Amino acid sequence: MRLKPSLDWLLVFVPVTAGLEWSAPEAHAWIFASACLAILPLAGWLGHATEHLASHTGEGVGGLLNATFGNAAELIIAIAALQRGLHDVVKASLTGSIIGNILLVAGLAMLAGGLRRPTQSFQALAARAQATLLILSAIALVVPAVFHHVARASREVENDLSLEIALVLLAIYAAHLVFSLATHSSFFRGLPSSAEAEAAESHAPWSRGRSIAVLAAATALIAWMSEILVGSVEQAAHAWGMSQVFVGVIVVAVIGNAAEHSSAIVMAWKNRMDLSLSIAVGSSIQVALFVAPLLVLLSYAVGPAPMDLVFTPAEVLAVVVTAVIAAQIASDGESNWLEGAMLLAVYVILAIAFYFLPDTARAAAR
Repeated sequence: MRLKPSLDWLLVFVPVTAGLEWSAPEAHAWIFASACLAILPLAGWLGHATEHLASHTGEGVGGLLNATFGNAAELIIAIAALQRGLHDVVKASLTGSIIGNILLVAGLAMLAGGLRRPTQSFQALAARAQATLLILSAIALVVPAVFHHVARASREVENDLSLEIALVLLAIYAAHLVFSLATHSSFFRGLPSSAEAEAAESHAPWSRGRSIAVLAAATALIAWMSEILVGSVEQAAHAWGMSQVFVGVIVVAVIGNAAEHSSAIVMAWKNRMDLSLSIAVGSSIQVALFVAPLLVLLSYAVGPAPMDLVFTPAEVLAVVVTAVIAAQIASDGESNWLEGAMLLAVYVILAIAFYFLPDTARAAAR
């Protein structure tokens, strides 16, 4: 599902970004802004191609494809940051994705859908299962942070702890795929929707070859733009008077998940709250249980040093609050516009806090 009017015109910023990088390499703020705009439509095409490619596979393979490519744009940005040793930016973007998908995306979706209908319903069992996984991910962030401040262990010990926790998270994510796609797939089929919504969702899938070609092209261009974006993030943050934490938590996270943001809101507008929440909450689960531990593993092969899971107290608090809120909204199986507005209010409060949080706070946490 693509928003109308299309954002494809933003593809013009792909050559613009390349031109700025070549002709004005010191214009970091302009390069960063242009790269962000270039990634937006590319992320949309990446998600669109993944959706069509998944239609040619079974449910299991389709779920794996969506798990792998649903956050591909963000994963590529994070890998580019890992190569430069910008672990703070990586962790901030992970935090931003987790809280952004629940508070910003789900909030906007509930608000948009609630403007058309007094209440909207969704499968409470599936939502509660996903909320429980988010609480697990919050625990996985709390433990390394508490260990860091209590044990005062060496960096090598903290790296080993993070690596072992990452393996546990990947195992739980694999179990979640089996649970949602095989043994308890009926929980995730959603409530019956209107014929109008079903008709709006029907479309002829692309051929397998076209899907792979678009997927490969979008991935390559996102990798190129991400390399440029990460190369200018530090200088751009300084030029705009923003901390790297704020840029990672808010700006980079929103850009990396742009395609999923638009899809979740459109689905809620069409009264498909099961699908909308599946996109929003499912994306946070993918980030917490798949992307984050995968980046820990990749950091041993990419970049100057391994990345740990020791997040700042502010980041841990934000994720814990978000997980608790997700459990609360999943409890009754219904949503309305006021719940969406409250989720957005929490997101704005956290964004304000991260804006005023200096980069020295992370250094102090270490």
